[in-house]
Amino acid sequence: MKKLLLVVLITIFISSCNSKLSFDAKGFEGVEENLKGKFGDDAFYTELSITYVKQVGTIITTTVTKDPSSLKMESWNFSNSSWSQTADVTLELSGGKAQDFMFNLNEEVDLSKLGELVESSIKKLKEEKDIDAAVLNIASIMAPNDGDKLKMNYFIQLKPENGGTDFTFVYNLDGTLEKFDY
Repeated sequence: MKKLLLVVLITIFISSCNSKLSFDAKGFEGVEENLKGKFGDDAFYTELSITYVKQVGTIITTTVTKDPSSLKMESWNFSNSSWSQTADVTLELSGGKAQDFMFNLNEEVDLSKLGELVESSIKKLKEEKDIDAAVLNIASIMAPNDGDKLKMNYFIQLKPENGGTDFTFVYNLDGTLEKFDY
């Protein structure tokens, strides 16, 4: 009975991650829970992209490792309520520690903050461009190629719900808007 209850709860959780992503802190907390459930709290990432496609739902793409010093990583996709591994990756470093070229969700990157930034970007489009129904196209975070984590940023691309011009927002990790372009 306990196993059946656990299976039902996991199925509900995974299904809820595939439903329409709410473009706010709470929605991105769900993405973070999904990632931590799959890869653990201490996983390290070199890239993470969250894409929303109306017909499919939320798609998560990431490159991750549980052991940065191994220089072995895996690329994964989440869509249609399931994870699938797409590649094995071996890093080559010319200097520094592997962790310098990765990020952790408990340290540098805050997906709740990313959700807040998506929400404020949608508000900015409404106020400045009179776009009432903007939706997320992609939100991503990339580890720096040179190991300088101060260069990391949140990249957000929104579009009007019924199509049209893409709007790009780039924020530094503390939430300061660095670039707004379309």
